[in-house]
Amino acid sequence: MINIKKKILALIILCVSLTSAKTEIKDSIFATIGNTAVTTSDIVSEIKIILLLNGKTFTEDARDELQSSAIKSIIKRTVKKIEIKKYSSLDYSKKDLSMELENIANDINMDVDTLKDICAANEIDFDIVVDQIKTELLWNSLIFDLYKNRISINEAEINEQLSMIESKKNEKIDEYLISEIIIKNVPKEEMQTKIVEIKKRIENEGFEKVASDISISETSSQGGDLGWIKKNEISEEFALKVESTKIGDISEPIFLTQGLLIFKVRDKRRVNKITNLELAKDNLINSEKAKILNMHSIAHFDKIRRSISINYF
Repeated sequence: MINIKKKILALIILCVSLTSAKTEIKDSIFATIGNTAVTTSDIVSEIKIILLLNGKTFTEDARDELQSSAIKSIIKRTVKKIEIKKYSSLDYSKKDLSMELENIANDINMDVDTLKDICAANEIDFDIVVDQIKTELLWNSLIFDLYKNRISINEAEINEQLSMIESKKNEKIDEYLISEIIIKNVPKEEMQTKIVEIKKRIENEGFEKVASDISISETSSQGGDLGWIKKNEISEEFALKVESTKIGDISEPIFLTQGLLIFKVRDKRRVNKITNLELAKDNLINSEKAKILNMHSIAHFDKIRRSISINYF
């Protein structure tokens, strides 16, 4: 309860600061994305939501960084909504919507009703938060509908991983807490320069900030956070890279078909192996499907983004 009160107090301070900033800027059209206008008040609202959902408060020093993150978030969501509107048959699960709202609230140590109250206290339209979730759910439905027939699971590889699990079921397994940055492919002669540039930015600005700014992965909105990943859920090449990377360090680049991957190992731990093979198989298959769909999502978004005009005022 004390934590919630502190958050409310911090967010009230945030509201005062942002309202002042908004008055100074004066509301006007900031940009157009296709035929959709984005105003300065839209940017302020997005900043408030970013701060709220990340448990942070507004400071003048972070203004430019917050504005950049807010603009990127609005562009991504608006581009997705423009594409979604082309497909009238898309739908989402109301249960999934409720679960996502609960997850968001839990992440900042509160329930959904408290989250609504804090939004109201800080003049944040809660419907914007709901709309963000709906957009992602509809986008996921779109990507699945478009690319479900292109999901090809390597059964032999899955079975091989299951055999390894079964043969070592009494042992512990390594688990890694990882963040990622994925960038689009660049010409071979520019690759090394690009890698050096990214590493320098990470050193100066921090991995999370760079991931939010330049990563084309869906995890960019979470600063590249992939969460905890078990060793048997990733490819052998990826596992070897993670194992050779110390906690807190940045990996050497991994070249993917869709781009270049750089990851940060935030922590490592050992946990009990999964002994339920059917559950393990389902998890492996679902993980592989999610990776494939994520790559299709990145490629599809990039294609749509390049077809939409963005103008700043």
